[in-house]
Amino acid sequence: MADLVTPAFLDTLKSLYPAHAPSTAAHPGALLNPWPLVAAVAFSASNVPEAVPAVFAHALAELRARGTEGEAAREEQRVLARKIREGVLQSGLLSGMPRTINSLIALNEVMPEELRETKTLRDTNKHMSEYDRRGEELFRAMYRDTADAVQGLLDSAYPDLGWFCNTVGYGMTYGGTDVLTQVESTYAIVAALVAVDAPRQVGWHLANARHGGASADEARAVREIALRVARAAGVRWRNAVPEVEDA
Repeated sequence: MADLVTPAFLDTLKSLYPAHAPSTAAHPGALLNPWPLVAAVAFSASNVPEAVPAVFAHALAELRARGTEGEAAREEQRVLARKIREGVLQSGLLSGMPRTINSLIALNEVMPEELRETKTLRDTNKHMSEYDRRGEELFRAMYRDTADAVQGLLDSAYPDLGWFCNTVGYGMTYGGTDVLTQVESTYAIVAALVAVDAPRQVGWHLANARHGGASADEARAVREIALRVARAAGVRWRNAVPEVEDA
């Protein structure tokens, strides 16, 4: 895998995402180009944890090469580190926590001391009802007109599934911090779902990326980055990976 995760391969992934996309700029705190988030999650979900530190190191070197100095530079680096960690953590709900654990341990081994976390970012004292409320709020923001239909499908399959997805998934996991914007969480979800061959859900969340403000070209780029990473990691799909549908 070390032979695969080359600077040239990572630069190719970066080039797939539209440059200076206006919809990305509309989300404060977003990565201007979210390729490191998408690639790190796709590698983690594809069970290649050793590639995650390489993605981070490449993106960090790019930031440092820009010449920004002082607190502004440190903040850029903290944002990058946090977003990759948070994206990989969130993806564990879809690809399995063992893969997330291995990826985050590997990432921590190369993480500069000043960019490591020293305390939990989630509010561990929040009442469960708050996670219920936040989960429903985020779920509806992502799914919009299809929210009732999807929630009804989950509830009818198993009421505990519907509760779990809403409260644990969207309330605690995806909406538990403000590290990722709504559209960035959707990008991480898409990257993980592509890697685990879940076409129904890939289709849902490509649409949700559009709901969160991504352009069709941005959503297609995220899909393509995830596909290239997963394919390089040896993932084989039983079904076609859905395309982005024009709004």
